[in-house]
Amino acid sequence: MEIKINREIRDYHESMFFGLSLRQSVFSLLAILAAVGLYFWLQSVLGTEIVSWICVCGAAPFAVLGFVTYHGMPAERFVWVWFRSEVLEPRQLCFRPNNLYLELMEDTIAKHQKEEYTHESHQASAAAG
Repeated sequence: MEIKINREIRDYHESMFFGLSLRQSVFSLLAILAAVGLYFWLQSVLGTEIVSWICVCGAAPFAVLGFVTYHGMPAERFVWVWFRSEVLEPRQLCFRPNNLYLELMEDTIAKHQKEEYTHESHQASAAAG
């Protein structure tokens, strides 16, 4: 008897029907229902080949939602993360450096510069006179 154990515990997926998880089974059923619904709705209006392509295109979003994961996120969570990063939050990050030491020492620096200016002007007037 052999029991398969994943190296990473987060990689474990419980299988419900035919090796599919519950999520995959539900979205597979929704994809089938969408394809069959589109087929019966459009069969009398369009040709068989066009209807078959429309059925595939109608079932594809459900298949994507059920089976695709990106960085461990299901499709709807990935769509929400993408929407947040591209629409809700600003794209352009503006870096403005903040020199805390300079802000704290501005008064002292200004005082020393004023003293140097007055000291230089006194020396210049003494040398001239």
